[in-house]
Amino acid sequence: MSSFMESAKIMPKGQITLPKDIRDILGLDQGDRVTFVVNGTDIRLVNSAVYAMEILQKQMQGEAERTGLTSDEAIMDLVKQIRSEDDDESTN
Repeated sequence: MSSFMESAKIMPKGQITLPKDIRDILGLDQGDRVTFVVNGTDIRLVNSAVYAMEILQKQMQGEAERTGLTSDEAIMDLVKQIRSEDDDESTN
């Protein structure tokens, strides 16, 4: 990814318009949310949905091994079991 700089003017209510190049890089569309990640005086602007998924992936890292799901077959068996339980609940 290449480096570049963009700037935006702060309006009276503290609003800014994100430049199109920045929106494109972050995969943002109208109505999407952004997250400001603050580390001292450094601030990162990230797509909130992408950021939430990254956090979830970090939290879940290694969880499958800890629960004994060490093969694709074991995972598929668990999925089938959960689906079966869901089907049983929906018929009651």
